[in-house]
Amino acid sequence: MGATGEDGNGSDQVDEPGADAPGPPPWRRYLPWAVAAVAVVVAAVVVTVVVTGDGEDVTTTGSGSSSTSTSAGTASSSTASTATTSTSSSPSSTAPGPGAGGIDPMEGAGTSPVATPRPDIPTTHLTEVRVARQEGYDRVVFQFDGAVPGYDVRYVDPPITEDPSDQPVAVAGDAVLAVRMEPASGADLDGAEYRQIYTGPSRIPGTGGEVTEVVGTGDFESVLKWAIGLREKADFRVSTLTAPSRVVIDVRNH
Repeated sequence: MGATGEDGNGSDQVDEPGADAPGPPPWRRYLPWAVAAVAVVVAAVVVTVVVTGDGEDVTTTGSGSSSTSTSAGTASSSTASTATTSTSSSPSSTAPGPGAGGIDPMEGAGTSPVATPRPDIPTTHLTEVRVARQEGYDRVVFQFDGAVPGYDVRYVDPPITEDPSDQPVAVAGDAVLAVRMEPASGADLDGAEYRQIYTGPSRIPGTGGEVTEVVGTGDFESVLKWAIGLREKADFRVSTLTAPSRVVIDVRNH
């Protein structure tokens, strides 16, 4: 027999558990289906497009994507002249990307010097230096606030010296690529006061690939010099990008 209680007029009343209990509201029956539908939609749209390596769009799925380059821009034509030094690695106006299978074959790359003449432009100012590891190559990027400067990129033997002091500069690795860019500087000397434009480090570590480090070795009379330390002498290529202006150096890492 169930528990008894008293109603308002004094008579006994038997309470049967659950006899008059209200059912769950109608919307609760559809809640699991709604949650499942939202989960499917979220899973379908979690595809992130990451811009890496300056000018290359890489599509990655989920939250495990990574980017080793910042301030990437869109590749476009450059007004840089053709190389004046005989070389097997010709300058390009766009930064190449991965080939079939995801690894760039580095077509046209070599170990000979690559150079363009000094253009007739105002001194362009260095704003960033970046190092990134890609599939098939390591990339070093020099970014400027003005036009693309002329450049000379070549292998050099030690000792590496600083300009204009001629003091030796240590560069890690068994090979060194010397990079000379002009008219270019990390500071603005045209105004009434000296203004430092490039405020980043003068020694930048590599990312575990072929490049060991990138070291500033000179900034004098609108000639900017950097050295790229490498684990070994490897093929390289040089290209340029605009918006913003960049000199891009790729070194084979496979």
